[in-house]
This record gives sequence, C-alpha cells and structure tokens, in this order.
Amino acid sequence: MYQRAFVIVLHRANTDGDFKLEDLPGSGGRIDIFCRALNSGLLLSHGIRKDAMVYGVLLGSPCPPVSIKVLGDSVKYLNPDERSTGALIRNALIKLRNRGIYDKGWIKTSPGIYASKLGLKDVLEELKRFNFNIYYLREDGTDIRRINLDLPAAFVMSDSEDLTQEEEEIVEGYSINKLSIGPRSLHTEHCIVIVNNEIDRRITTSAK
Repeated sequence: MYQRAFVIVLHRANTDGDFKLEDLPGSGGRIDIFCRALNSGLLLSHGIRKDAMVYGVLLGSPCPPVSIKVLGDSVKYLNPDERSTGALIRNALIKLRNRGIYDKGWIKTSPGIYASKLGLKDVLEELKRFNFNIYYLREDGTDIRRINLDLPAAFVMSDSEDLTQEEEEIVEGYSINKLSIGPRSLHTEHCIVIVNNEIDRRITTSAK
C-alpha cells in the first residue's frame, strides 16, 4: 500500500523524448531534476521504497502537459545514475508519442512506469481519489516537524522555478496544509530526501 507520493512540476521539461542523454539539463529542459527526484523518492541504499510513488508533471515543449508516474513496488531498471533514469523517462515519452494517445489514460511504458496527457489538476484529482492527504511544500509553510503527518501523504513541489499563480491556485485547492522543511532554500531532490526521512522516523517510532 502506498504511503507517500511526490509530485514535481517541471516547467521546461521536454515532452516528446527528443533529447540527448548526454545533455539532460539542456536538450531535456532540466529533465535532470526529475531524474534526481525519482532517485531520491524511490531508491534506498540496497533497494527501492515499495510504499512510494513519484509523479512528474512535464510542461515544456513541444506538447505539454505530459505526466509520468513511477511506482516503487513495480518499477524495474531504476539505477542511481541520471543517464539511465533519463533513458527510462525518454522511453516513456517516446512510447506515449508513438501511440498517438491524447486522452487522459495512463499507458504502461516499462515495468512500474506510466505516461499520460494528464495535467497537474488531473494528477491531484487522482491522488485525492486514492485518499491521499495532499501537502504543498513552500518555504513559508508550517514546519513539518510541528505537525502530525496524515498518511498516505502526497507532497507537491516545483522544480527550480516557482509555481505560477494558476498552478498555485490548483494546488491550494487540494492541499490540506503548506509545509516547510527548513529555514533554507533547497534543491527539489534534497526536499524529497528530507520528507522521506521524516516519514521514516515517524513510521519507525509508531511501530515501537
């Protein structure tokens, strides 16, 4: 059963798979951020978090939006290096493009990885149907250590750019709280590591 989910809004990420694995930040439109987010969200030292899933909402050219979902309990071939993760993402985008599917259903592109034409609102609506409590990560939010996290929990965050006003209004329509993970601004993948650690500690404590 999934206990945690991460939703990353990627404003410039390529949406058709036409990018070079040797140039993920440039030709991929900072798709490298999503690669690192996947690794931080799902990988353990010697395994994968079976209770986690990661969504990327890709909004770059040429055909936004595209969403990619990666499930910890079924994903295969996910390794720590960005290049191989980038290859999985590119494969998902190319298969979606080649299928010519422009409805909002998910297609399976490899074990545990799905792609669709869903946008941010659609992804949050799906998480709501799955009974996730949705939190919005913001620097001016409530300290995550001052609240009880209600699981299953989903955490929405942006890439290196802030959410637009329209995106923020969508997120605020679904979130039950704005959370901060510390006094300093951090990279997306580092935020995910900290949130995972907070959940791990609380699950371990409650099990004792």
